[in-house]
Amino acid sequence: MTATFSSGPQTVAEQIRRYGARATPARIRVLRLLRETPTPLSHADIEERLGESAMDRVTLYRVLDWLVASGLAHKSADAHRVFRFSAASLGEHATHVHFRCEQCGGVYCLDASLPVAPALPPGFSLTRLEFDLRGVCANCGKETKR
Repeated sequence: MTATFSSGPQTVAEQIRRYGARATPARIRVLRLLRETPTPLSHADIEERLGESAMDRVTLYRVLDWLVASGLAHKSADAHRVFRFSAASLGEHATHVHFRCEQCGGVYCLDASLPVAPALPPGFSLTRLEFDLRGVCANCGKETKR
């Protein structure tokens, strides 16, 4: 699914700085939590797991939005339309296809090449190509069959 990373405070701070951003305590705590958690988390899950060290809701939303925009995290909606967040593998998410489980929100890297981008009209400039497949992962599929 995703590569393993050291999630110590220095390593997480370095990952954030590589994107030209300040490694704030809030960004460090949230990214460390996402790296240490094997399943995607909702905003409420993150607040709960941060416990007493949780930041205010607006700050948490801003941190999550920044992590997603920078490519350090994924955001996907589950079957109940709740957004869930998970850490992205560093440096490899622009070169392959993802499968997103619509029930648990899990993001799985697939060993498949991205499709060729279509020709763009004059003056257009492609900055990013994403290709996601959506469905039900093997774990959620087992639960459905029970």
